[in-house]
Amino acid sequence: MIQIPPSAITTWGSAVVFVNVLVTRLGVPLPIIPVLLFAGSAIAAGLLAFSHVLLAAVVAALIGDFAWFSAGRIYGARLTDFFARRSLSVDASIRTTRSLFERFGIAIVAVAKFVPGLALITPPLMGTTVISPVRFVAWDAVGTIVWASFWLLGGALFEQQLAMLLMVLRPYGASILDVLAAAALLYLIYRFVLRWRIRRWLRRRVVTARKLDGMMKSASPPLIIDARKHADRDEQSVRIPGARLLDPDSPGTIDRSLRASAIVVYCSHSNDVTARRVCRRLRAKGFVNVRALYGGLDEWVRRGYPVEPLPLEFGEMDSSMVRS
Repeated sequence: MIQIPPSAITTWGSAVVFVNVLVTRLGVPLPIIPVLLFAGSAIAAGLLAFSHVLLAAVVAALIGDFAWFSAGRIYGARLTDFFARRSLSVDASIRTTRSLFERFGIAIVAVAKFVPGLALITPPLMGTTVISPVRFVAWDAVGTIVWASFWLLGGALFEQQLAMLLMVLRPYGASILDVLAAAALLYLIYRFVLRWRIRRWLRRRVVTARKLDGMMKSASPPLIIDARKHADRDEQSVRIPGARLLDPDSPGTIDRSLRASAIVVYCSHSNDVTARRVCRRLRAKGFVNVRALYGGLDEWVRRGYPVEPLPLEFGEMDSSMVRS
């Protein structure tokens, strides 16, 4: 295994931190905290200067974040919608970030880096708002300084423990690079397992557009619920024929007499967590035959199945389904 001499750490340590932070902020799924921790331990050992490493981390993060902010400003909601359609976790992060922004304002940029799910999606989402680039960079710089300092000081605080870890691994030919490579591998495995679990849930809890079309033509058609967000309904003002409209943010109480009915819930696309949340809530209330439409309304339309215009009062479900 490659052993790293102290002189190489002194020469290239800050550059390694810069590159690692930059590619991570641009979206490459690499672990960043282990690098900052080991950089902090090198600072405590006198091999690196705190100011140099901190500057490298801050500049790299600002470059990556501003690139995403600019992309959000140029492409708008199309960019965030593109990501949401490809990951349940990203869609959840977008909803959480938007909710926090509405509640706390631009200050969430300063704390987003401490929350893994929000760290990457916050810059492009802020780009879709009226926040000026100067304000974004200012708040992002504050948050990045605090974030990087926290992990660097943590590494310095536990410098002896990290050194002992390397001493234990040294007889086996391992070095810092091996530890970081192992951390990266474990992180990628975690992401793979998470995605696999989501896909497994989708296979067990969804119905395809083709199957739903057949169910609608049967003697006992299912109850179809449109659980899209208001913004999605404004953008695509159609629904599956006969679908009952549900406000996912303030739903009414669904009639208990419908517990025995087959229910299909759909949103805009398969990775919208709203459909998953509505299905889970209905099952908790005793509705056992509840599934989500695979691909959502986008897939239904793409397959060429019929749709109908939304009614004017699309903010509420049909009164036959809901009791106030």
